[in-house]
Amino acid sequence: MFSVKRRRRLTRFDQHALSCILLRALDEIDAGTGTATEATGLSRAELREMLTYGFPHINISAFALARAADPEPNVEEQQLRDLLLAHARPCDPVSASFAKIIAHRAMRTHCLWQDLGLFDRDELSRLLAIHFPTLVSSAENIGLKKSCLSKGLQGPRCFNSRAPGGPTATSPAGKR
Repeated sequence: MFSVKRRRRLTRFDQHALSCILLRALDEIDAGTGTATEATGLSRAELREMLTYGFPHINISAFALARAADPEPNVEEQQLRDLLLAHARPCDPVSASFAKIIAHRAMRTHCLWQDLGLFDRDELSRLLAIHFPTLVSSAENIGLKKSCLSKGLQGPRCFNSRAPGGPTATSPAGKR
């Protein structure tokens, strides 16, 4: 994921987005509803490397990686992962990690920005624009949902702003 040869510094926004995702993972671990790998979609090795490189002062044991199994994406998640990887910034392991995380969290029932633990849709838009610029630019005029549908991905899990039966994607001021 963050190999030494290809390592680049995480931007402040990357650190912020990863922090939000990791806090969501810790919440799920604490609640007993999942493991760190189930929460992120990353393998134990990828998660360990991200924590070591991106957050060198964090207590990795809080993520209970020894108890976690590497995730196996279902067909829909793998399709979305492949789409994101095809549009990720070239040779950027951080973008590749975000592709896996986003594809995995998109399988959840709430709005994607909420499932990632981000503060609002604007942060999701920024994350997508930074790490998947060709996907975002090809979807600007027709909407990201239609773009995903044209590539064979269906349903509410393709960055939809509102999940069926879920809350609307509006963000109350100052709340997550």
